Amino acid sequence: MELDELKSRMASGEPYLANDPSLRPYRKRCERLLDDFNATALGDQRGRDALLPELLGSVAQGVRVVPRFLCEFGFFIEIGERSRINFDAVFLDCAPITIGADVRMGPRCQLYTANHPHSAELRHGMWESAQPIRVKDGAWLGGGVIVLPGVTIGANTVVGAGSVVTRDLPDEVVAVGNPARVVRALG
Repeated sequence: MELDELKSRMASGEPYLANDPSLRPYRKRCERLLDDFNATALGDQRGRDALLPELLGSVAQGVRVVPRFLCEFGFFIEIGERSRINFDAVFLDCAPITIGADVRMGPRCQLYTANHPHSAELRHGMWESAQPIRVKDGAWLGGGVIVLPGVTIGANTVVGAGSVVTRDLPDEVVAVGNPARVVRALG
């Protein structure tokens, strides 16, 4: 299958084979770039700034991503101006992950676009699907937050440390827990 066709299937939530041979070169490319990125000294922001545009689909000015950072492809990830991604982030980007401007993510945040079928037979056959994740401008995800496939986190929303976000969160709220629930409005 051609990459453009496969990327389109992945981005639209259609089932695809996770082990499709046409994905191998893109995973290998990502692995090489991640090795380079994660090997930079913590003080080498300039080195990471040079690698991020090659690794990710789109990186705006003033973005800071601290190693260790992991993703599967990179090409589906877009990060807006002045956003900060702290240590040990994991972005499983089998569909688009869009991070707005001025977003903050604490250490060990995990964004998972990939999903697996409940049928053991389909899972064993390496079928999966993916749904985009969007984190709107000004949102803040505390350390260890997990965001599941298809979720949008609203503008300026705060998600408490250790929360698991299973559903969309509106703008301007505080949400905590597993699953994350809105506990109050901001402002």
